Amino acid sequence: MKTKPHHINDYPHITDIQTRWNDNDQYGHINNAVYYMYFDTLVNDFLIENDLLPLEGDDGDLSIGLVVDTGCQYFASLAYPETIRAGLRVGHMGTSSVRYELALFTQTGDTACAQGHFVHVYVDKQTRTPKPVSTKMRTVLSKITVKR
Repeated sequence: MKTKPHHINDYPHITDIQTRWNDNDQYGHINNAVYYMYFDTLVNDFLIENDLLPLEGDDGDLSIGLVVDTGCQYFASLAYPETIRAGLRVGHMGTSSVRYELALFTQTGDTACAQGHFVHVYVDKQTRTPKPVSTKMRTVLSKITVKR
């Protein structure tokens, strides 16, 4: 069964990402690997904006998210010099893991050009052993978690 592209309304958090000249490949559209950089930027920007990503030198929570699974499906091309709309939601939250689901849209389109996921397992920064998702993170992420 072929996956259908999602609608922008399926994503509770939307932000703009400006494409760059070097994002295009020789075929005149965004290179497929760059989509993963957009996904990574989207998740990390959200975490930083919500004070959930410890920055270098931060003495706060010593857990970090490691990507253990990722995927992307492509439906339509994007190209520089577009500003794209990026959607973010949480599809599942486990004890120490979060499945972030993402989609990229044109400025005027409501159907995803690409959609994918990142699964982060949160681990202790020093020992790299799994650590439960903090109460603060659960509270913030629950606001963008989809009900299934």
